[in-house]
Amino acid sequence: MRALDAVAVRQWADACVRSLDANREDIDRINVFPVPDGDTGTNLLQTMRSALDNLLRTPVDSVGGALAALARGALAGARGNSGVILSQVLRGLAEAAQGASTATGASLRRALLRADELATAAVSEPVPGTVLSVLGAAAAAARAGGSDELGDVVTAAGGGG
Repeated sequence: MRALDAVAVRQWADACVRSLDANREDIDRINVFPVPDGDTGTNLLQTMRSALDNLLRTPVDSVGGALAALARGALAGARGNSGVILSQVLRGLAEAAQGASTATGASLRRALLRADELATAAVSEPVPGTVLSVLGAAAAAARAGGSDELGDVVTAAGGGG
């Protein structure tokens, strides 16, 4: 795949919901910051479901439109700190893809960097070792990668996070 389109974004969002659903209890158990309240997996799942539901109700024909629909749905259904952070990640991806019919490796790199900026700004006192650290490492790895090929950017980001 050389570029992401609206269909790929929908498939990705659906895969995210399925993965969060399958791993919700494990994520709930490892939640320790800011307090060990044991609901991070649940909050992420509910927020991502809200995002996907909005995308499925919104006619879109571009990657920018699909990501914007996800971001609006996530913000409307954000649960807890983790849901707010997720909504800001999706907002950053959407802002970087605004008006684009597809997203290439270079545009995904920019989107990850913007997502990192917005998610970090959403937390009053970011702490190392949280999901923000993972996102920051993924964005930095994508930035440091030498290729603009979509697969290479995705691989670099995945290896960095």
